[in-house]
Amino acid sequence: MTTALLTGMRPAVPYEPRLPKIAAAAPRRGRASMLTSTRMMFDTLTERMNTAMSKLSGNKQISDKNIQTALKDVRRSLLEADVNINVADTFIQEISARAVGMEVVDGVTPAQQFVKIMSEELTKILGGEQAPLARKEKGQGPTVVLMCGLQGTGKTTACGKLSLYCKEEKEPRKVLLVACDVYRPAAIEQLQTLAKQTGTEVYAAGTDKNPVDIARDAYNYAVQNDFDTIIVDTAGRQVIDEPLMRELKAIKNVVRPDEVLLVVDAMTGQEAANLTKAFNDNVGITGAILTKLDGDTRGGAALSVRAISGAPIKFTGVGEKVGARLLACVCVCVCVCVCKL
Repeated sequence: MTTALLTGMRPAVPYEPRLPKIAAAAPRRGRASMLTSTRMMFDTLTERMNTAMSKLSGNKQISDKNIQTALKDVRRSLLEADVNINVADTFIQEISARAVGMEVVDGVTPAQQFVKIMSEELTKILGGEQAPLARKEKGQGPTVVLMCGLQGTGKTTACGKLSLYCKEEKEPRKVLLVACDVYRPAAIEQLQTLAKQTGTEVYAAGTDKNPVDIARDAYNYAVQNDFDTIIVDTAGRQVIDEPLMRELKAIKNVVRPDEVLLVVDAMTGQEAANLTKAFNDNVGITGAILTKLDGDTRGGAALSVRAISGAPIKFTGVGEKVGARLLACVCVCVCVCVCKL
């Protein structure tokens, strides 16, 4: 604390906070970087599965008898990784149905063949290819992305990162961020700070206006000013409640989004399945953004979100700064991390 503050005097020069800038030449993180981030998330799951694989060595055929111990270990590893129990059981049943009775191919160990089956089943759950972000053709109006999720998942930060992603596409987009969270203290200011770092315009109407009206006016503003992408930051809650869902439904009816992205904290664990089901049943999500992969997470949320909703995980995120860009999610990387193929 300075002497001026201790004595009650005002400093001679007022403090002006400096916002961090995004370097124009900042390198974008590619497939290798994404694989590293995803690997962190699945390390625990991989370790447990490797133990299960070792128990299949020396067998010429995968039978119901010699596979049961391995399947129990895989199920346990999925549950320890916070995969929802129903998702884990379905996954195990699919593997068992395919593996039992299968002859081991010459030159391939039972463990390797078992891993191949697991990889294919994981790919089936997570989706085989990267799911791109929606984009309308020119002349069809702006593409609208509605962001939803509970409070504290990193939703507003994800909005800022997504705006940067859109601006850095091969054909850069003209993005408008819309501040519809009028409840959380400083939510609008946070979005404006993030937008300043990425050079993105924000439509904000203060905290006294109804979020549905803000969304409607923002859409009209975007049409009049030739924005081609609108990203709507909505309010969250500590828990899922009816007022939150009613508001989301009303905003969705007004802006008619092309994407409804659920922002999920990767550390949510078992609760990710219930969270996903609630939002999907009420507003119908088209994809998910998995945040905080650099935290103490075990990766189960990734499998649960996809299996429960059928919607792809479109992006993953690490870090709180906009410069730690969103990574387009490719399920092949996830399968490599889990199965060490």
